[in-house]
Amino acid sequence: MNATVRMVWWVNRLRCMSVAEIGYRMRQVARTKMARGAALRAVAPPAKLPASAVLPRARSFNVHGAPALGPLEVDALLAEADRICAGHVVLFADRSFDVGVPTVWNRDPYSGVTGPSVFAGDIAIDKPEQVGDIKHVWELNRHLHLVRLGQAWSVSGDVRWLHALEQQLRSWLDQCPPLSGPNWTSPMELGIRLINWALLWQLVGGEGSSLFAGESGQRLRADWLDSIHAHCRTIARNLSRHSSANNHLIGELAGLFVGASVWPCWKASGAWMEQARRELEQQARLQYSLDGVNREQAFGYHVFSAEFLFVAGLVGQSCDVAFSRTYWSILQSALRFLRSVRDVGGHVPNVGDNDDGSVFRLDAAGGDRTAQLLALGETVFGTQPATNAGVRWLLHALPGKRPDADPHEADTGWAFPDGGYLLFGSHFGEENEIKGMLDCGPLGYLGIAAHGHADALSMTLSVAGEQVLVDPGTYSYWQDRKWRDYFRGTSAHNTVRVDGRDQSVSGGRFMWLRKARASIERMPASPHEFDFRGSHDGYARLSDPVRHLRSVRFDAASATLVVRDEVAAKKSHPLEQFWHFAPELNVRLTSTGLHVRGKRFALQMQASGRDLKLELVRGAENPPLGWYSRCYQAKVPSDVLRISTVSSAVPVECRFTITFF
Repeated sequence: MNATVRMVWWVNRLRCMSVAEIGYRMRQVARTKMARGAALRAVAPPAKLPASAVLPRARSFNVHGAPALGPLEVDALLAEADRICAGHVVLFADRSFDVGVPTVWNRDPYSGVTGPSVFAGDIAIDKPEQVGDIKHVWELNRHLHLVRLGQAWSVSGDVRWLHALEQQLRSWLDQCPPLSGPNWTSPMELGIRLINWALLWQLVGGEGSSLFAGESGQRLRADWLDSIHAHCRTIARNLSRHSSANNHLIGELAGLFVGASVWPCWKASGAWMEQARRELEQQARLQYSLDGVNREQAFGYHVFSAEFLFVAGLVGQSCDVAFSRTYWSILQSALRFLRSVRDVGGHVPNVGDNDDGSVFRLDAAGGDRTAQLLALGETVFGTQPATNAGVRWLLHALPGKRPDADPHEADTGWAFPDGGYLLFGSHFGEENEIKGMLDCGPLGYLGIAAHGHADALSMTLSVAGEQVLVDPGTYSYWQDRKWRDYFRGTSAHNTVRVDGRDQSVSGGRFMWLRKARASIERMPASPHEFDFRGSHDGYARLSDPVRHLRSVRFDAASATLVVRDEVAAKKSHPLEQFWHFAPELNVRLTSTGLHVRGKRFALQMQASGRDLKLELVRGAENPPLGWYSRCYQAKVPSDVLRISTVSSAVPVECRFTITFF
């Protein structure tokens, strides 16, 4: 980022701040300057942890001893542990990287750039020449893969896994001393690392583990606890506040709560634990809507934040520091929303940002995190035994009594107006399911709306468990700016763009300056007789203000969807309507519209209006159009129908008719 670009970014960032936040940021800068060059003073832990620090082991949730695994599961786990020891680690969803033997913890495994071992406050994480892609550095150093080594020890009892763990932890502690290097630049990353260290601590036997046998083991224990103290203290002093108080704050508080609960070794531990518990209760209420939708308007972060809240809650249950019934009810509502938007094929729309980051990973790489989270809820809130492998492991490591929760929470719903989503369709949960979703909510959360996309009044659709109309996803945070702008921009969503501009105005990769506001003008009565009308003000900023109105009607009896777009303005404006299709579908233009064929269905679309130009685009790069991203740092070409016209009093109407075969 050159000097001019950086200056523009700072000006834009200041525009998103309140006076109170500016004062807070100035105090944080002063504190950082004071900390430069002064290492955290180590506070020696007790020779033996207090009895309250020893968490119970596997006493409930129908789990007794180590989780029951089949031979194939054990073989797969040990094979992955072998690959980890050989330096091959899976990051994000399912991408394997060579991280070296021994691991070079400050090196970005994607670019090969090694970050400097200097004071963390002096490191610019947005400079690839200095740190590479910081997301890859952070993902490696969350230590999800070290927990797999703890699992390998737990199922086999083979001492070589403890030796491997000792080497990995020793090298990390030596290479990453407190406040030094890129792995101390994000308090949330410290929180995630504490959570995985806590899981690892439990899996290897805690305080009595043979990992701490002998002189070298005791030195490892002492140095590890010193680092844990530094993690807790650093988080407590650098909590994300004001416009940054999104999933980062939840992650920081969850990590602080877990660290202070599992290792209550220091004078400040009790205060840290109570502060984190109190603020987690508050943030759960603030960051999830009344109907269970995460207010970042990003479904990946809906799951991510819920994982944090679940882990903190389960640690609280294990330590007899229970969270409130309201806290658990919020998690129940969050799961209800996920269960509702998930189609019969297991797909969840790619709404908003998603970087595939996980709080924990206790099952095979590439597992379905949404399915795991829902399975966790079924076990914790219901009577279902833990059948999901990751859930069995989590409840083995963090056993405790069931939380106080509402046993009558509904399984699913279709209307989430406070969160901003409405579902339409028929035969939900059945073989011939038609499930559509309409986005009529806000852009994102707080002043910068960091992870929201310019997708007001956008839609998705799946038929018979196949994705049809899709949200193309995220792709990458740190690739060329054109890709970041495209995937979060209006042309990458199933909605309308006016004058070639996004509905909302970007101020940076994680910042929106002007935010489109959507309004529901006619609320539908049901998902199968769906009649919606809404609008947004994103183009009211134009010199000739434009109002976009969208009507959506779905009739279950005829399996017909009708979408009508109108624009209201004094003058004519170029208008584009976009329809993005899943990459696997067969899509072709016809003389009257579009024909789409899936495995078990056909969809016919007819467009009507004045002087419409229909164009099918796939994999265009300058400017980008026609791409789909299933997971972070990956994209594939996909078909996009762009309907162009010049706005007039005549609306653009698209009629979709679905037939099964």
